[in-house]
Amino acid sequence: MRNIIFYTKENCSLCDQVLSMLELLCHDYPFEIDKLDIYSNDEWLERYQLLIPVVQINDTTLTYEEISYEALERALREAGEKK
Repeated sequence: MRNIIFYTKENCSLCDQVLSMLELLCHDYPFEIDKLDIYSNDEWLERYQLLIPVVQINDTTLTYEEISYEALERALREAGEKK
């Protein structure tokens, strides 16, 4: 089972949309989501403040500009192939 790191923050509608996409994808690609609030860590806040939401799947990092259902599915599929 894969672990996905999901950098997020409270009251973020984009984050909610991405989480919904991930929940749909978990039916076809088994994974667990580690939700990390960027406001709980200064390094995450500095790195991702303007890029939230951010999804990290193995070596692939997708920011809000790059995230779509298709991009998430492709990253999950590629992560499965690298096993």
